[in-house]
Amino acid sequence: MTAPGPVSAMPVWSGFLTPVLEVLADGATWRKRELHEAVADHVGLTAEQRAEALASGQSRFDNRVGWALSGLFRAQLVDKPARATFTITDAGRALLAQHPDGITEKTLKAIPAYQDYVPVVRSTSETEPGQISTAAQDESEADPLEQIESGVTRLHSEVATDLLTRLRGQHPDFLEQSVLDVLVAMGYGGTEGKAARIGGSGDGGVDGVIDQDPLGLERIYVQAKRYAADNTVGRPEIQAFVGALHGVGAARGVFITTSSFTSGAREYAQSIGTRIILIDGGRLASLMIRYGVAVQTRQTFTVVEVDEDYFE
Repeated sequence: MTAPGPVSAMPVWSGFLTPVLEVLADGATWRKRELHEAVADHVGLTAEQRAEALASGQSRFDNRVGWALSGLFRAQLVDKPARATFTITDAGRALLAQHPDGITEKTLKAIPAYQDYVPVVRSTSETEPGQISTAAQDESEADPLEQIESGVTRLHSEVATDLLTRLRGQHPDFLEQSVLDVLVAMGYGGTEGKAARIGGSGDGGVDGVIDQDPLGLERIYVQAKRYAADNTVGRPEIQAFVGALHGVGAARGVFITTSSFTSGAREYAQSIGTRIILIDGGRLASLMIRYGVAVQTRQTFTVVEVDEDYFE
């Protein structure tokens, strides 16, 4: 087996931003595998570079192109017309023309669409998101376990971003069912996991209902709002939800949105007798990841330490 070439000879993930757009500039809809191969040819990667693997066994090249595509999609420079397919957008063509010398991570961060969906944990250097640069490792002196945890946090931030983007692009009915799925996964819904979506015309301001106890004696009513990131939920919406709860004789409810709540909405929810739990987009995505809703395990790592008892 041929030994892989030096890692430094391959562009970092941001170095593939321009090549990906240049390949997609032909206007065709590319399948993921064919696109990766075309980008490798466009950049002129050697067979040895294409064979480089991460410790997990994943192709280093595929990993870096994947992160580049993720950033371009978040910035709305590429689109996904179907599963595992990509095409360039008008915005992507325009940006490519504006930056003939190449697009960098800094260029992406200046795009409003990217800023709307960028995770809280950001990369501070041009390494793959989810990885810690050598300089950052030396500066923080983090131990290997901390580095793993940091990497997982960054990866989950990327997934949370993607989840919210997808939820905002679905029909409101989809979000209503998704939030009920999350609550059932959290243990609500009684022994049979009962949850019912009741949204639609004439729903009275309530989108779903779920049992809180095994016998169904107590119920939680749910309202779900599919809002864009900049469209916050204010006090009037919470007041309307409280009125809807009183209409069905309920004393508690959960209001979930894909955006966020204003300070006035939070203060009102805390000041009234009716128990209202507010869950914003960030917390919703975190709960989906934690309870395995709309996500799947990509890889499991086992960390070991010496068993001191064995040597005693």
